[in-house]
Amino acid sequence: MRFLILTTDYPEFLDRLYAERLGLKRRRYDEQMCARVESLFGGPYVYSTYLRQLGHEAHDIYANNRHMQRAWLQEKGFKVKGDSRWEFRLRRGIVPWISRVRDEGWPYDILASQIRHYKPDVLLNHDMFHIRCHFLKEMKPYVRLLIGQHAAAPLPEGMDYGCYDLIISSFQPTVEHFRQQGIPAELNRLGFDPESLSCIDGKERTFDITFVGNFYSFHSSRVALLEGLCSRLPKMKVWAPGVDQLPPGSPIRDCYQGPAWGREMYKIFSRSKITVNHHGDIPAYANNSRLYEATGMGALLVTDWKENLHELFEPGKEVVAYRSSDECAALVRYYLDNDDERQVIARAGHERTLREHTQYQRVQELLEIVGRYT
Repeated sequence: MRFLILTTDYPEFLDRLYAERLGLKRRRYDEQMCARVESLFGGPYVYSTYLRQLGHEAHDIYANNRHMQRAWLQEKGFKVKGDSRWEFRLRRGIVPWISRVRDEGWPYDILASQIRHYKPDVLLNHDMFHIRCHFLKEMKPYVRLLIGQHAAAPLPEGMDYGCYDLIISSFQPTVEHFRQQGIPAELNRLGFDPESLSCIDGKERTFDITFVGNFYSFHSSRVALLEGLCSRLPKMKVWAPGVDQLPPGSPIRDCYQGPAWGREMYKIFSRSKITVNHHGDIPAYANNSRLYEATGMGALLVTDWKENLHELFEPGKEVVAYRSSDECAALVRYYLDNDDERQVIARAGHERTLREHTQYQRVQELLEIVGRYT
């Protein structure tokens, strides 16, 4: 089967990627894609890599990567007319302008051309928030199976997601939500890519306690937890895209180390004795990438208790679970003082992730799901 996977990147990550690689934005499409993959920042390249290993054709589209998209257009024989609106036309004939579905700032015309070019058996949209249904509905004649993927963050209200043949999600409440709307939905959990282990550059764990993540509007409980930990644990270190939205007196600011994407994030986990995880203001269901990234890199994961956590890891033996800020701080102190116990649990969590929670296994599960709907 031929897969085409659509997604977007954080603008902050794209700014940093191109700032660190001067001249990259003028390189060929495949060179820019290679740099994106080598960053090890999460994305569909992991899916496509394993899909190809399993005998399928797979292509990735980073819809908001202006430089990569322009390179694709030029190399496929399109003429770029203007940078600000991403206007383009075929050298032999005009590509129909999809004015009915174009949102401000969204180059749906480019995506339409790419979908028509690849003619995928399976179109997998990893950004249901930005790549909207009204556009995908017009693309359905060029696609055999249209799949949306979404985890837990709130989606725009009032949207008709009936254009999708199938929704996959790592978050069971999302699966149930779409099923209640009459849209087929299946669980497909997140996982760890063992390729990230290449980031380990030493055996010494120099960071006592770390957190790597974001502070969005649905993370108010996360901010409260981290402010409590930062005020109690002077060795706490926090990486995030920014702290501008936090109050000037927030204790997190004293522990802030800057952003960490991809390889840098994995190096942090490989050097961490303990990594704290918190899911934010969502229902009591364990589901985020940190569960697998931290354990996969061998850190002791101290995570918020969720009713399904035991389905993924055994609390107390493979990860450590807390139910309050006070309990989290107490557990961190205990395991920092008891190296042997910490290392035993961290090792067990690492082994569980490599045994049951790899991205290769998730792609195999995805193929099984797709096979039921094609």
